[in-house]
Amino acid sequence: MTIEAIDFARLYRDHLAMAARTRKSASAWDSRAAGMAARALQSSYARDFVARMDLTGARSLLDVGCGPGTIALAVAARLERVLALDYSAAMLDALRTQAAARGLTHVQTVHRAWEDDWSDLPACDIAVASRATLVDDIGAALARLDAHARLRVYVTHPVGGHFLDPAIQHVIGRSLPSTPDYIYLVNILHRMGIHPRLDYLTQESRLAGAQDFADYAQRVAWSTGGLAEDETARLQAWYERATSAERTGAPMRWAFISWEKTPC
Repeated sequence: MTIEAIDFARLYRDHLAMAARTRKSASAWDSRAAGMAARALQSSYARDFVARMDLTGARSLLDVGCGPGTIALAVAARLERVLALDYSAAMLDALRTQAAARGLTHVQTVHRAWEDDWSDLPACDIAVASRATLVDDIGAALARLDAHARLRVYVTHPVGGHFLDPAIQHVIGRSLPSTPDYIYLVNILHRMGIHPRLDYLTQESRLAGAQDFADYAQRVAWSTGGLAEDETARLQAWYERATSAERTGAPMRWAFISWEKTPC
């Protein structure tokens, strides 16, 4: 068998199914919008992402899975038009509030999901999907991004397949299956005739800075889909004796994948 015979999009879908990962609902993201908006633009992740973008010749941007505007608002002042798309209405509300506070009147929000009809969305010079690519059909998602970009595309996808340090999973007695790694995306793009650039971003664990055990347990529960009573008890017993570094766990790594559009 040669690599050309491998259907990486199907392998991705099979892997995601085995991971049995339940996609967070729009209402779940709605509940986190206010807190995320307060931190988003100040994050080192946003700075590192934007530092790797080339805006040369670009006047417009489409940000898919934009959240509270982590990337869209960070570059909006350098562009003429920004379309920010998300399936969480509260995230878009937070983004509009932040845009208004900065006088960014050219930022337009679009309440829509990856799977919805995009036929009315115009192509933009740059398309972005930041921390928003763990979708059911990544092949279709990458094709949509490519079709809606005139110049360049930038995406990030998890490295290693875990949002919660396996050492902390062990504390609560869990062993969560991994989600599809970034290498699927690289191989799918190769099959599409695209040769992407690859880099990596490191983000502090989402457990960092928890105010107390209740906050910490809530963050762990978000990553695991909930905690049973006995799991919470094990976590608390460990939390009380663990060091700050042990509580934080390993940092999150993201693959930064980008490509230039081939001139027609």
